[in-house]
Amino acid sequence: MGKLGFDNDKYLRMQSEHIKERISKFGGKLYLEFGGKIFDDYHASRVLPGFKPDSKMNMLLQLKDDAEIIIAICAKDIEKNKIRSDIGITYDLDVLRLIDIFNSFGLFVGGVVLTQYASQPAAIVFEQKLKSLGIKVYRHYPIDNYPTDIPLIVSENGYGKNDYIETTHSLVVITAPGPGSGKMAVCLSQLYHEHQRGIKAGYAKFETFPIWNLPLKHPVNLAYEAATADLKDVNMIDPFHLEAYGKTTVNYNRDVEIFPVLNTIFERIYGQSPYKSPTDMGVNMAGNCIFDNEAVCHASKMEIIRRYCNYLVMQKNNKNVSDELYKIDLIMKQLDITTDDRAVISASLELSKKTDSPVTAIELNDGRIITGKTSELLSASSAVLLNALKALANISDDTLLITPTVIEPIKKLKSASLHERDTSLHPDEILIALSICATMNPLAQKALEAIKYLRGSDAHSTVVLSDADKEVFRKLGITVTYEPYKNNDNLYYN
Repeated sequence: MGKLGFDNDKYLRMQSEHIKERISKFGGKLYLEFGGKIFDDYHASRVLPGFKPDSKMNMLLQLKDDAEIIIAICAKDIEKNKIRSDIGITYDLDVLRLIDIFNSFGLFVGGVVLTQYASQPAAIVFEQKLKSLGIKVYRHYPIDNYPTDIPLIVSENGYGKNDYIETTHSLVVITAPGPGSGKMAVCLSQLYHEHQRGIKAGYAKFETFPIWNLPLKHPVNLAYEAATADLKDVNMIDPFHLEAYGKTTVNYNRDVEIFPVLNTIFERIYGQSPYKSPTDMGVNMAGNCIFDNEAVCHASKMEIIRRYCNYLVMQKNNKNVSDELYKIDLIMKQLDITTDDRAVISASLELSKKTDSPVTAIELNDGRIITGKTSELLSASSAVLLNALKALANISDDTLLITPTVIEPIKKLKSASLHERDTSLHPDEILIALSICATMNPLAQKALEAIKYLRGSDAHSTVVLSDADKEVFRKLGITVTYEPYKNNDNLYYN
């Protein structure tokens, strides 16, 4: 992870305590809209070095006895087979994945809400499937002129039409496979139904970014803008908080724009609103747990550059991302950074130019830059992994870790039996070969044991990586980007 700047243990303590305080404020029941990823939050771990990807899950586990999970999914997303871009599965399949994960941690899943339900055929099939699995399903319907027609929304013909979700815990976490699933509407609908039944309940929002008590143009908050460039989110000063308290805090455009509507809905439900600003609604304590601002700023700048690199690849693949690239370019200009500021980019490009060969570079957590280039035996990604493991295990660079007697049968299998044109060993294959050699070679075993120290490293390739190579880097915990250029001119074999 390199230089740390975030106190994860402090975060777990403060965050769980703050949520408990918010529960008690509302008489013992809180609907918590949970934005972003509850687990595997790698963006947060990259921009806040020290934040663990499963921090939010661990925080919830501290509240396990008081919490239940409700998962919202938009029926329209089911109908159009919307896919999560990060893991490549449809939203409906992700609901099942989320339920499995929550159950494995011992968290109670109270049910699934189909939002914007209008008898879509695919939504009906999914509903039947969930029910056959013993999962409770609730329907929430479209409301005309939502969210502007507040008298209709807060009425029997608005929220009143929705199924009431029977919850049994004091903390009800509303989560979803992705944005636009209707989490906030589910929370507000439940507040209406609870009030109709004389049950005291409140609402709060948990978003890690933007961090409300960091400056507007802090690199962490600008990294959030870069991460949501496709959503066109814009960080801004919360004008309601400034007017109410005379304090400057940061929120983002969608929450600021919707707050007057939310405020009026709260007034219609409760008689008065419990909040004076969008910032008031949040419970995020991440900003209080940064102990090294310089480390966090550097990490955030590197993340912005990575996002820029990823969009360059998308553009090369004929994706219309000109707006996103323009936005991130402006962010980089604000911070006075370029791609040259990311050490692995300049190191890989420089060696590639000298050798006229594809190169991959890795920056280890101690700051050392390790490179590897393509050869007849190894791809650049395989070479750099071997070189990095040698460096981490203090093994001489010219030491042979994998013997030809292991490599040659693999190459023969790839060419003769699998009919592959590229017989150089790729990262997954080289790690398997290293594992075989480790049974006979103590130095190979020593290199194998150093794999855990790769986690948190940064990498860049001068050519496009295969999906298989990217997956190996991901599993090893190495953040990797690449230039938008192919390794050769083949149209199919690439």
